Amino acid sequence: MSKIIHIISILSIMAMLTSCFKEDEKITPHDPGDVTTDTIVMTNNYKYQVYYDLGTESVVATNEKKDWDLGFECSADGWHILLNTSNFMLAAKTGLTDFSIPIDTTGLKFKYDESTGNLDSTAIGNWLHFLPPDSTKSYTHEVYVIDRGYDEAGNLRGLKKVVFTELENDQYMFKYANLDGSDENSFTVTKDPDVSYICFSFDGGGQQLNLEPPSFDWDLVFTQYTTLLFTDEGDPYPYLVTGVLANPKTIGIHQDTTLDFQSLDLPIAQGLEYSTIQDEIGYDWKDIVGDVGSGNVSYVIVPELVYVIRDWQGYFYKLRFVGFYSSNGEKGYPSFEVAKL
Repeated sequence: MSKIIHIISILSIMAMLTSCFKEDEKITPHDPGDVTTDTIVMTNNYKYQVYYDLGTESVVATNEKKDWDLGFECSADGWHILLNTSNFMLAAKTGLTDFSIPIDTTGLKFKYDESTGNLDSTAIGNWLHFLPPDSTKSYTHEVYVIDRGYDEAGNLRGLKKVVFTELENDQYMFKYANLDGSDENSFTVTKDPDVSYICFSFDGGGQQLNLEPPSFDWDLVFTQYTTLLFTDEGDPYPYLVTGVLANPKTIGIHQDTTLDFQSLDLPIAQGLEYSTIQDEIGYDWKDIVGDVGSGNVSYVIVPELVYVIRDWQGYFYKLRFVGFYSSNGEKGYPSFEVAKL
């Protein structure tokens, strides 16, 4: 009986509070937007990484994919270090802690960052540990070999050895050199709380670069990235693909092949489930036609694939790809239709 009285009391209080709100304080639902078409300029060798914001339907930043090598996590408690997988970068642990020893790569196991964005599956992994009971930092001081991958022309970018030594006062400290120990440098990267990752390049004696836009200013990045594919025999292998990665801080994504793009509306979108996996959109909104081995291929859009996107402000969008070529027939110009619901 007391439980029933308690529930009635709560409902009464809620009714009184509701009656206190003025009519003009109600939020007017936004008007759905028209379907617009946009094209992203990556160029035929996929030279550029392009950041896109759904709310403004605009490109907010562009950089060359070879501009950076490592990304350092910038959240208050962040400590993860990412590879620029658009260059097919890899990293290997050497088992050594003496940075002065020349490195032989024979027998090293190189890994790449998973395209899902799972921070438990990075190539560099746990270069530090947090010890109980007060999470004191303990550093492994293990030396890594970083394979910088390829530039957009297919040229090798070389190898570096790196040791990450400290993270204190929002600053990452590390040393790097050529594998024989030449050209040794020490560098400090400072976190920027406005972005998810601050970038670093080995070029020019080492550079900290503000390439990524502020965390809540972008939703999608059009880029090449490394992912895991499988041979016809089922054997896994890493491969460089061209597609779209999502900002997990700002959007959730639902992909579907049964929804009709034209009739898709807000009530339908509100009833869907959403994923924050980084490569949920990925690369397979297009199919390859031709012989991959010969390089004589073309790309066709998968017409039935529809993406519904929910952003951090609670708005919903529908998106589908309609092309991958420029008006001159040059690949690397993905185009899509998008509308706010």
